Amino acid sequence: MENNQFKPFIPADRILPEITPVSILLGIILSVLFGAANAYLGLRVGMTVSASIPAAVLSMGLIRIIMKRDSILENNMVQTIGSAGESLAAGAIFTLPALFMWAAESDAVSKPSFWIIATISLCAALLGVIFMVPLRTALIVEEHGILPFPEGTACAEVLLAGEEGGEKSKLVFSGLGISAIYKFLADGVKLFPSEIDWTIKSLKTGFGMDILPALTSVGYICGLKIASYMFTGGLIGWFVVIPLISFFGANDIISPARVPVADLGAWGIWSNYIRYVGAGAVATGGIISLLKSMPTIVKTFNKAIKQFGHKETYEARTNQDLSMKALIVMAIIIMLVIWLLPAIPVGILGALIIVVFGFFFATVSSRMVGLVGSSNNPVSGMSIATLLIATALLKATGHTGIAGMTSAICIGTIICIVSAMAGDISQDLKTGYIVGATPKKQQLGEIIGGVAAALAIGGIIYLLDAAWGFGSKELPAPQATLMKLVVEGVMGGNLPWTLVAVGVGIGILIELLRIPVLPVAIGVYLPIHLLTPIFIGGVIRGFFNKKGENGKQITEKGVLYSSGLIAGEGLIGILLAILAVIPASTGKSVLSVISLNGMLGNAGGLIFFALFIAIFIMITARKNKN
Repeated sequence: MENNQFKPFIPADRILPEITPVSILLGIILSVLFGAANAYLGLRVGMTVSASIPAAVLSMGLIRIIMKRDSILENNMVQTIGSAGESLAAGAIFTLPALFMWAAESDAVSKPSFWIIATISLCAALLGVIFMVPLRTALIVEEHGILPFPEGTACAEVLLAGEEGGEKSKLVFSGLGISAIYKFLADGVKLFPSEIDWTIKSLKTGFGMDILPALTSVGYICGLKIASYMFTGGLIGWFVVIPLISFFGANDIISPARVPVADLGAWGIWSNYIRYVGAGAVATGGIISLLKSMPTIVKTFNKAIKQFGHKETYEARTNQDLSMKALIVMAIIIMLVIWLLPAIPVGILGALIIVVFGFFFATVSSRMVGLVGSSNNPVSGMSIATLLIATALLKATGHTGIAGMTSAICIGTIICIVSAMAGDISQDLKTGYIVGATPKKQQLGEIIGGVAAALAIGGIIYLLDAAWGFGSKELPAPQATLMKLVVEGVMGGNLPWTLVAVGVGIGILIELLRIPVLPVAIGVYLPIHLLTPIFIGGVIRGFFNKKGENGKQITEKGVLYSSGLIAGEGLIGILLAILAVIPASTGKSVLSVISLNGMLGNAGGLIFFALFIAIFIMITARKNKN
């Protein structure tokens, strides 16, 4: 039954511009920019954030303030197209860098071509749109007021607020500018180090933090609770497990390391042992999340199946979806492309299984983001589950070695992008439902944004790999490294299963304590240097949350400002990657030539970080001008 009690901001009988040349062009630009920014952030931290809100704010500033155009639905279309880049990038960088890491490890392995990456990404993006169409009525309309869809609802509020002024867009732009300057000083000219590190000899471990705006902003957006869970995981890894390994195995050579534990140091122990413990914990968290949500998944899945055979009877503009016949034809074509793609030797039955799995996980993802939001959507858990099944099936059917592992990663990439895209699309459709957009036009917008992002992501991945390499200190690619370990473990049996089992035990213990497993598990997996600034950001938000209604307004401003900070750092990260691969007249890269080699040292870094935190608090706590 449709929710007839709800009345959108723009009534169904009122027609406003939506898909226009302006909205398409701006949307594509934002899709590529936010895709690049989130690709960099995800490869550095292992997390991405929803781009819907900053895309909405930027479109509002560009269309309403600069171009003087007056259509909330045109603004909504820009953010709909623009946010597609973020979700596709999240799915791609969680998996595809594993192929580059294998190529770096062996001359016998080739990197995937630009067109292979683009084709896989495009197929997955289109499947995400196709699968979300029949879910719209079940999730967006029938459960309005039940499923909160936090980012979608917040994005609608931003668009509605834009009818009154552009103060919010100024916050995003100011954050973008400040973050860009800070990032360029830290990692561009290297005026001061972006990472501060201390050795704690008494515990045989270390502590430190990456003093960068994006990490603090991630913590602010996630909130104190999630940031605390992640920091707790880091404390478990660096102040419990690392000291224990150092104490009990100091003079021993323990696989997979090839030197005594005493010679490894904190970073060596983390690299050789803690990552596997974290992998077990993350896998456990993902599986537990799926099992706990299974009743709602089955319910939503059943509703979606029924929608395929449902004849559309609503004529209102706000109830129009893309034709189901056209979508089914598209799904069949995509299935054939997957079947014929050399990188995924799965056969027609395997291609059908991928499509079915894709629909299942699109259902999972859409339901999950309706409850917890896109930023907390356990896409990695779904990807791990897919990789475990896909790798086992490939191994059982004789697809072994690097060819089988490559196929598994490609299958995982499709499912990962489908899940991420479906989650983002459901948030966008929720925004459209509130403001009164035309669903069919939004779905077309998602296809446009997905195509643009799919064509851009290959170039972005190649650029970042050429600049720093995946798995490096600059781009640790934690999620892709985890996926690589999972596939290698299942295919070759070369994982240190004892360490993975310890991670599983930690995950189960956390669940028994009624604490969310995934954020703590991610904390165990990541270096504590990334988690410390995230925790600081969460503490700042927690402080403001205690100030009642005034605190709520400050928090909302802080989220917008943080979105700008993340976008600014991500975009400068891409610029620095370009400078890192451009040679100067000396033969070195341009980035090497302009480097000051951290001349201000750790003390200078701490001063700049403290100044950044002070500006953050001042800007977000400042009262708006009446």
